[in-house]
Amino acid sequence: MSQGKTALPPLDYLLAFEAAAESQSFVGASKKLNISETAISRKVRLLELHYDVPLFLRGHRSISLTPQGASFLARINPALKELREASRAIVAEHKERPVTLAATNSVAALWLMPRLHRFRAANKHVKIMVVSSDRDEECLSEQVDLAILRGDGNWPGFTSRQLFGETIFPVCSPAYLEANPQADDIAMLPHLDLIAVAAQHPEWMTWQRWLSHVGRQNVEPKQAALFNTYPMSIQAAVDGLGVALGWAHLVDPLIEQGKLVRPLGDEAVRTDFGYYLLRSEAAAPFDECRIVEDWLCGVSDARKRFAS
Repeated sequence: MSQGKTALPPLDYLLAFEAAAESQSFVGASKKLNISETAISRKVRLLELHYDVPLFLRGHRSISLTPQGASFLARINPALKELREASRAIVAEHKERPVTLAATNSVAALWLMPRLHRFRAANKHVKIMVVSSDRDEECLSEQVDLAILRGDGNWPGFTSRQLFGETIFPVCSPAYLEANPQADDIAMLPHLDLIAVAAQHPEWMTWQRWLSHVGRQNVEPKQAALFNTYPMSIQAAVDGLGVALGWAHLVDPLIEQGKLVRPLGDEAVRTDFGYYLLRSEAAAPFDECRIVEDWLCGVSDARKRFAS
């Protein structure tokens, strides 16, 4: 054998030889590798020419390994197995893992969704699965990588970072304010069409609580409509149904777009609650999760600040 023949043959020659040897036929190898029988036969023949060694004894309808072929198969099998394992490992290590991000209905619809397109434009390789729910146990399940919840920042077993605080003020559509100019008078507010939310959390800010915070105690406000989710109440305000309570950061884009206005100007109530980004201390963060977490914190750092 000449010195040049010690060069490695193409990998597909070796794979065709291995498949043919294990199947004991070119037909079987063809089915295994999903290429034609002619292609298998040709690759095996080129491998034999490469080494100038007969690897198969060819019968009319069968093939069998020569002693040289059997010896060669025994030597290359471990190497091919190692190559397959290395190939599977690198795919598993670098496979893109989706990030499951849970948030309350209000945050998912009004804060997160309008920003996701910017994130996707800058991070096309990161997939985010958004879970929208007002049930804390669902947002904090083991299947969730990151969660955005309303609270005081204390969730045992979770690291938390405040994304934004809770500043609340009345909002309505410009058309509603034009038709009801008395909406700019806080004394008249309880008598207008107020949009409310049937919240699952007892500490949720209601119209009665908000009015009490601004000095209007023992007032039974009139309610024009009651919704079971906050995004629906805000859409109702945009549609001119009445006045809703607007959470800063959630309704800011709608105010900037002119779809909502603040009839009482800067009048607002600031609470001790806020919206926090949570991650389980028991779960090891992965690269894609860190990218999403850093992005959310960056959005938070750039937010508008409201006075306490």
